[in-house]
Amino acid sequence: MKDKKKILVFGASGFIGTYLIDELLKNHFHVIAADISDIGRAHYEKQGVSFEIIDVTNKPDIHKLPDESVDAVINLACVQPANVSKEMYNPVDYINVNVIGTLNLLEYCRISKVPKMIIATSHRNTKGLWKKGRKIREEEGRAIDFSGEYAMFSISESAAEDCIAHYSSEYGLQGIVFRLPPVYGYGPHTVIYKNGVEEKTGFQAFIDHASSGRPIEIWGDPDIGRDIIYVKDVVNAFVFALNSTTAKGLYNICSGRTLSLKQQAEETLKVFGKIEGDQKVIFRPERKNSIDPFLYNNEKAKRELGWSPKYCFSDLLMDYKKEMESGRFQYLIEKRQQMLKK
Repeated sequence: MKDKKKILVFGASGFIGTYLIDELLKNHFHVIAADISDIGRAHYEKQGVSFEIIDVTNKPDIHKLPDESVDAVINLACVQPANVSKEMYNPVDYINVNVIGTLNLLEYCRISKVPKMIIATSHRNTKGLWKKGRKIREEEGRAIDFSGEYAMFSISESAAEDCIAHYSSEYGLQGIVFRLPPVYGYGPHTVIYKNGVEEKTGFQAFIDHASSGRPIEIWGDPDIGRDIIYVKDVVNAFVFALNSTTAKGLYNICSGRTLSLKQQAEETLKVFGKIEGDQKVIFRPERKNSIDPFLYNNEKAKRELGWSPKYCFSDLLMDYKKEMESGRFQYLIEKRQQMLKK
């Protein structure tokens, strides 16, 4: 019997990391979980998963990692605006974690002869390409907005992508970058920071209104929409990438479909609304919303990885509700609350 592939996952206690390790275990990978804090230790050790406290910016921590027989590194450790308050903002953190941290892991792969590394990045470095109805392909490159809260995030993630490309070209690493639009799923991000100020996500606001029997209000154009992806479709893409011997470079891991505000509100009411209530969607066209339209082409991922998204939005909502009621990821919520209090 062939030995299980050994996978190192950094950022293991985060939203995507938790779902990813769950999926990797289902697919019989040998997983080592790593995170900057021990908040996920009990969760993983209960499943028989080795857990290491690793700061990717600290080289002595990197030296604690296994120096042989690792088949792939997945890096989900990053600093992003959704987790940074005004008081905590420091542009240097973006470079230290997102660039230097990635480079430290690339060096680990080179020295320890790890053949594959996969990172996940945001879609924010394509903002200048966003246009209603236009599907953005990987080869169209970047168009960074150098002002605003996402500027340093986009700059740092782009540099990390370039470091991956360099190590792939120079050292033969099978380097893979996943570009992700907003990732939906039950987890810690019911509240995020927007321009450094804590606020509830629009998605969570819709669910809260529906589940409490209130109508859902839509501000501005109800037909404006954007590409989103369910977290379980994302982690499934990692499995396909881990099993591929040829995949390399950038992939849009997205639905390839536009989800309008109107569709989102109507479907949310169907799944979370009160059965006995007379709930409806209320349109407020006179009030401005902050939704940017964007859409991505996922044909490259379908063609080269053999992956495609499985969850339509209604299925996403039903599975979200199931996960919420199961309580199995409750520690994610607790982790987020602890972090926000710091």
